[in-house]
Amino acid sequence: MISTQDWADARRVWEYHQMGHSPRPCSVAIGLGSHDLGVADTAVDLYKRGMAPLLLFTGATSPTTRERMPRGEAVHYRERALELGVPSTAVLVEPRARNTGENIRFSRELLEEGGIEVSSVLLISKPYEERRAYATARKLWPEVEVVSASTPMTLDQYVDSIGDARLVIDMLVGALQRLMIYPEQGFMISQPVPADVREAYERLRQAGFTSRLLTTDAPSA
Repeated sequence: MISTQDWADARRVWEYHQMGHSPRPCSVAIGLGSHDLGVADTAVDLYKRGMAPLLLFTGATSPTTRERMPRGEAVHYRERALELGVPSTAVLVEPRARNTGENIRFSRELLEEGGIEVSSVLLISKPYEERRAYATARKLWPEVEVVSASTPMTLDQYVDSIGDARLVIDMLVGALQRLMIYPEQGFMISQPVPADVREAYERLRQAGFTSRLLTTDAPSA
């Protein structure tokens, strides 16, 4: 059972994970690979609204995407974008990245190798990964402006789309843990975590939402 307090805490953590940026025109839109094709859909929507002249999708496969996206997350995202009418000349693919840090590093390298000047990045992720993606990009690509974006939706809508409320809350808790410990390991910039968010996080941990928590001392970014 998920209690009323659990839901309240999950909503507070969900809200914290979102940066609240307003999309604005950037040099490139980068879609971070995952199980969620909604990232590709949102990237296409922003492209069609004139928010970026170029889309770059980044991501290999993971245990959660290998069956659904056997050709790799970035490749499937590209295929989705082409289905939705984006010209192939406006879509780049970075197929090697296996974590958020690699998403940023490899995307930056690909754009530099292509001679594409970048002063700003529209960074598109799952809704609860906005802050993590932002903090990682600011650490690894500090000279560019970073604007976070995701599919506009509530926690309830996201839970409905995934179909597993406990898993979603586990992911929220795991993402927040990384935001708190990764800066010390050099993976991202430090983000202030309000006291009420920390308290919500601790209650959710104590309630058993722990399947996505890291237990190693040197996790991958």
